[in-house]
Amino acid sequence: MAHFINDRAALVAEAVDGVVAGSGGRLARLDGDPAIRVVLRADWTADRVAVVSGGGSGHEPAHAGFVGRGLLTAAVCGDVFASPSVDAVLAGILAVTGPAGCLVIIKNYAGDRLNFGLAAERARALGLRIETVTVADDVAIPGAAQPRGIAGTLLVHKVAGHAAESGRPLAEVATAARDAAAGIRSLGIAVSGCTMPGGAAEARLAPGEAELGLGIHGEPGIERIALPPAARLADLMMGRLAEAVAGDGPLALLVNNLGGTTALEMQVLTRAVLATPLGGRVRLLLGPAAAMTALDMHGASLSLMPLDPAAEAALTAATEVPAWPRAVAVTAPATRALPDRLARGPAAAPSRDPAAAAAITAVCTALVAAEGELNALDARVGDGDTGTTFAAAARAVLADLDRLPQAEPAALCHALSDRLARVAGGSSGVLLSIFFAATGSGLAEGAGWPAALAHGAERLQAHGGARPGDRTLLDALVPALEALSAGGLASAARAAEAGAAATARMTRAGTGRSSYLAAGDLAGVEDPGAVAVARAFAALAQ
Repeated sequence: MAHFINDRAALVAEAVDGVVAGSGGRLARLDGDPAIRVVLRADWTADRVAVVSGGGSGHEPAHAGFVGRGLLTAAVCGDVFASPSVDAVLAGILAVTGPAGCLVIIKNYAGDRLNFGLAAERARALGLRIETVTVADDVAIPGAAQPRGIAGTLLVHKVAGHAAESGRPLAEVATAARDAAAGIRSLGIAVSGCTMPGGAAEARLAPGEAELGLGIHGEPGIERIALPPAARLADLMMGRLAEAVAGDGPLALLVNNLGGTTALEMQVLTRAVLATPLGGRVRLLLGPAAAMTALDMHGASLSLMPLDPAAEAALTAATEVPAWPRAVAVTAPATRALPDRLARGPAAAPSRDPAAAAAITAVCTALVAAEGELNALDARVGDGDTGTTFAAAARAVLADLDRLPQAEPAALCHALSDRLARVAGGSSGVLLSIFFAATGSGLAEGAGWPAALAHGAERLQAHGGARPGDRTLLDALVPALEALSAGGLASAARAAEAGAAATARMTRAGTGRSSYLAAGDLAGVEDPGAVAVARAFAALAQ
């Protein structure tokens, strides 16, 4: 797998330089030893308690991305998924610790416990006031002797950073952090592993499988499950967390992207989590956001923290750190009524026509069945959603079939245009809406079906800007309509099929996303819109 790197050996050092360079002067780094990679506040004057954490790289924006006022004073960066050395941790502590002392926050992994722990002991031996807190928030293995420290560690960073920024003494900062760590519980889920920079992708999960209870270093989860829909997954994960979260009071929730999950998926999962019984107790939401990642892992984790006034004040306190997922109050979704002017007048009265209903049903059923095929074609020359666009429109029309004016051709076309304008996304949806609107106008003016459909195709070209030969659905539609006038539906279906096949030999697209592709990417691939038209005419002919 390709990665944007120079040399694996220099990866972390160059990434640290990137973080500092992009901070606008907020951050600095220690210099003098390439093996010591410490990011610290550039404005730090050691006039209050310092908060130091860190660990292996690959979890970005954690840990260096959370250095700043109200969060970490310094972050110590190890190699990818490897704890930094004792000397590196000690350098970070020495660089920021003044008379007020330092709190060191450690994730509960053996390497971090040993290296950060020994560095803390050496700092104490040098006369510095040092406290440590170890975070063990993972609930994946019930009764585990050493639960891992995962994304919930970030909530401890915020609590400790707020206490330190407020000028509280070291003992109070440490107590606040320990109290927070004691109550936080986290659980992860993923449908893929992660890819080490410069390495090959690992495929240990079969399609449709997920790992529940995994860590943040690419290690396997505690169990493999068949991935359920998001709502059932949320029930499963929140059910596990409910067994581990103490009390019945309000909660803060961090929804963490493990690195490779799309924003759309994260939003769906967040909605599902908040809809669970335990989610009903969530008062503050952080995310969904990539906070404690595992490189490019396609997964997410949930972290819950009991919320009292002190914790709420810490989590909602402002911070200058751009990557920090701001805590927001959970409220019922706000809705507003559709604008009155959106209405297009009274809808035509429903009517029945068995032949029209059969034709509509045949076309829509064929487009739903072709969803996967069309998406696969579009993934090669576009954005992979043509099948979904046509199928969504078809399902909407089928759902409204009994409410359509089936016996009135002009009104039927206008009704189809209205529905497509409302439900069909992308350019294909609006083009079809234009086509049916113009066809309906032609029928209303007394034209027969072939002439009205030809008028629809003319208006589609006028508004869409494409012509036959531009590698669009017109390459199937126009010859089909020409054949319809001369030879009926069977002839139209053959012409549409031939027109769609011809698009595979077209190495230039005149419009749409395919127009940005090279000839080699288009060669041999039929245009998905043209194939959709061919499937529709084939269904009509049958």
